[in-house]
Amino acid sequence: MLPQQRLIDRFCRYVQVGTTANPDTDQYPSSHGQLLLGKMLAEELHAMGAVDAHQDPNGLVWATIPGNVPNTKTILLNAHLDTSPEAPGDSVQPVVMERYTGGDILLANGDSITLGDTPELASLVGHTLVTTDGTTLLGGDDKAGVAAIMEIAQRLLHSPDLPHGPIRVLFTCDEEIGRGTKHFDLAKASATAGYTLDGGGSGSIDVETFSADMATVSFRGRNTHPSVGKGVMINALRAASHFVSLLPRDTLSPESTCDREGFLHPYRLDGNVGNSTVQILLRDFITQNLREHADTIRTAAEKTKQMFPGLEYELSVIEQYRNMGDVLRNHPAAVELAEKAFVQLGRPYKRDIIRGGTDGALMSALGLPTPNLSIGQFNIHSTREFASITMVEQAIEHMICLLGLWATTQRN
Repeated sequence: MLPQQRLIDRFCRYVQVGTTANPDTDQYPSSHGQLLLGKMLAEELHAMGAVDAHQDPNGLVWATIPGNVPNTKTILLNAHLDTSPEAPGDSVQPVVMERYTGGDILLANGDSITLGDTPELASLVGHTLVTTDGTTLLGGDDKAGVAAIMEIAQRLLHSPDLPHGPIRVLFTCDEEIGRGTKHFDLAKASATAGYTLDGGGSGSIDVETFSADMATVSFRGRNTHPSVGKGVMINALRAASHFVSLLPRDTLSPESTCDREGFLHPYRLDGNVGNSTVQILLRDFITQNLREHADTIRTAAEKTKQMFPGLEYELSVIEQYRNMGDVLRNHPAAVELAEKAFVQLGRPYKRDIIRGGTDGALMSALGLPTPNLSIGQFNIHSTREFASITMVEQAIEHMICLLGLWATTQRN
């Protein structure tokens, strides 16, 4: 089988395993499908000749591709098994479109991926694309990365002429709900640098992420039967709604910001008359600004308390991840060699920022500099998601070239 057809078959097989992350459970991983896919990958890695391929007790998949150049540094390659809970992720029906000819793409359910909504389509004429039937997401975020790493492993194991040092393969769980590195073992990784293959388009080296916190505001009211509520009832649900209305909307919100601007994002409200809770994402490229964002939330909560006499509230803020650029600036080799690989291949590239986070942000904070690389994802977290297999293949070629540069220029 030709490598690209094997890549297509591999990718389509992986996306059909439902691995939607579940934010409403403390179980890890949060969905059984992640264990099923992880078991499949560990078995495939073992069958192709990877060393110590296994699924650990937490569901993470580990393996090593031995190096063929002496005294070279170990590099970690990472992708995540879970898919976003923001769109249905079970019963995915991948549709392969070879040599896309341009224009809008009509999906099986009657929906469309249009040039107006997805202008990137104009640059993808001639590419092999994979979509869904329009009722589910595809899961290219990040099974495109999973498929690419599996293909890289197979090609290196079966091609001794390709120079590379030791490669540590790691597939994590629950990245989409911020738990991807909950059980990451830095000593077990035993690597000098890492790369997450979890980006959109092609030719991008993501060198910065948001710094991120999550705030939870819990309102306590007083519930009574509504027939005798006058002067007694304190409606925590109404208070929570008022609180949300006080948060910035025309500024400092996802709807009103772009590029390097931060935001506050109230994304969940649960509760009833007696108790209601609002969860808010705090995001900024400047970590210190998160304190100001938390102060904005506290001010809104205080104003709400004054508006509803007798109402009580609690505000908690937890750290999620920090801008990986703070680490990468002090460890430039990972980014510089990625750029050199693009130059060697004669392909355009750019350093980019992510208005979000990756497992690489947390790995970087733990001491493993880990930029994020493009892997051909588009319209992620939606039923209009699709992937360019052509770009996945380009990412594979880039990574093999990059690993060769590590082996030939960065010795122990």
